[in-house]
Amino acid sequence: MSDEASPPPDAEDGAPRETEVTEVLGELKRLEKQVSKPEYQDEIRRVRKMLERAPGTKTIDKYTSRDVGEAFVGALLFSLPLLVEDGVFEIAEWFVAFMLGPIPLFLVINTVFIVAVTTGLLYAVDIREVRITNPVFGFIPRRLVGILAVSFICAFGMMFLWGRLHEGDPTTLEAIARITVIWAAAALGAVLADVLPGESKGKDISTLGQE
Repeated sequence: MSDEASPPPDAEDGAPRETEVTEVLGELKRLEKQVSKPEYQDEIRRVRKMLERAPGTKTIDKYTSRDVGEAFVGALLFSLPLLVEDGVFEIAEWFVAFMLGPIPLFLVINTVFIVAVTTGLLYAVDIREVRITNPVFGFIPRRLVGILAVSFICAFGMMFLWGRLHEGDPTTLEAIARITVIWAAAALGAVLADVLPGESKGKDISTLGQE
């Protein structure tokens, strides 16, 4: 029987445990606030950012061009099977069939559903800890905006390219509804492809062009 202690179940290949990393990051943040000299604060901040990106951590705070590419690939993979299904047309017709005054109620609900599910997978479901950094207009998470925009562009582009957007001469509202059907699948694929691999290498989009 070996006297050597076995490693903790959540520590693999020497990677730091998430609980340990979180504790160290907390101490570094407190230390950064206590230090008065700017040069020391900058050094502590640099070490903290390096630790946040260390293997074994789940924190994501950068948003890079690679994240945009991953979101596009995920959106494409999830939306392609639906592009050849005529059921998309039937769902779109249902979305615009029930009107509450001038408002297509189910179309609006579907759009809200897409945004809510994407937001939940990013910030509520414990897949990764995704931090909100450099938000658009100071309060809108840019990763959320990026994923929704990329997935919508993918859905619209593929529907138009494959001739599915205007097949059967739909109304403008029905064409929009068709896009949202594909967008639902594309957004799901985009958020999973962005978050699951962890933080991407490369420079943050907000720092591009500053050098």
